[in-house]
Amino acid sequence: MSYADRIFIDMCRNILEKGTSTEGEKVRPRWEDGTPAYTIKLFGVVNRYDLSKEFPLLTLRRTALKSAVDEMLWIWQAKSNNINELHSHIWDSWADETGSIGKAYGYQLGVKHQYKEGVMDQVDRVIYDLKNNPFSRRIMTNIYVHQDLHEMNLYPCAYSMTFNVTQKKGEDKLTLNGILNQRSQDVLAANNWNVVQYSVLLHMLAQVCNMNVGELVHVIADAHIYDRHIPIIEELIQRTPFDAPKFTLNPDIHDFYQFTRNDISVENYQTGPQVENIPIAI
Repeated sequence: MSYADRIFIDMCRNILEKGTSTEGEKVRPRWEDGTPAYTIKLFGVVNRYDLSKEFPLLTLRRTALKSAVDEMLWIWQAKSNNINELHSHIWDSWADETGSIGKAYGYQLGVKHQYKEGVMDQVDRVIYDLKNNPFSRRIMTNIYVHQDLHEMNLYPCAYSMTFNVTQKKGEDKLTLNGILNQRSQDVLAANNWNVVQYSVLLHMLAQVCNMNVGELVHVIADAHIYDRHIPIIEELIQRTPFDAPKFTLNPDIHDFYQFTRNDISVENYQTGPQVENIPIAI
């Protein structure tokens, strides 16, 4: 069993057994038929993944790794907020007639800010600090910008990354770790999707900054399973997991802005049957 599967199964069981229901409460999300989308939720879930030991790709069902990475690069590399620059259709429900999702996600990472070292956006500042001030405790991004929330078609769910560099005994290279903060997560639809996105991000940044990859810590304030997802989750966590696949990143890329979704690959990725037509609350 892969470690990612063990974490996912334990998390889902904890939510189902110890979580609280929002049924009957005033909730924002709706199903396609207009009925309220209630959840079973658990507050303050924290999961740790040691990327130096295993790539956390779920095997209970297949995660579309390249599509997940494509969205991550759309946000972090292209710094885009227009779905016409994205290969998948996961943002279609939140886009306007021009394809824009408003001042959200990639837009915020692309905003230029004045620092003592010069004018940079948040991504370039992270890379600058990792290369020049690796032991700084201030290497982080934040896209939950209150002054722009009214112009976002969806408030950011995964809103902050904090990077922290350590020096392991006996190793010449530094080790890059990261904390992903998420205010809310649809566990069935998005959990492993987000985990692999930010795992790949750490791998990419570690490579371009000549570091080893370390831990990803995933903090979820509101981890929830939607009411219509409960039977799917119950079946999913009864499956027999496989071993984790081997992850490879193109070693020839040393500029973050040169990576593409085709620079990643996995070997021996065995999974259970795909879960088709998952209903998504909007």
